[in-house]
Amino acid sequence: MKAHEGDVLRFTGRAVGSPEHHATVLTVLGQNGEPPYRVRYEDGHETEIFPGPGCVIETRPAHEAPFGQPHRETQ
Repeated sequence: MKAHEGDVLRFTGRAVGSPEHHATVLTVLGQNGEPPYRVRYEDGHETEIFPGPGCVIETRPAHEAPFGQPHRETQ
């Protein structure tokens, strides 16, 4: 698994009825995009994680704001 700052990690529910949750990668702490990652969840909680098999990376184009952040125009 390789991620970049600003990518969104999507964690699928592990049981029926469990909601998905998302976290934005703030810092890649491993080498070459590998875990661990410093992330911020939707509720503002920040932590370091090693994502498991129920995690999918959603890469964000450079011009898009990270999940939960306002979009800023570049000049």
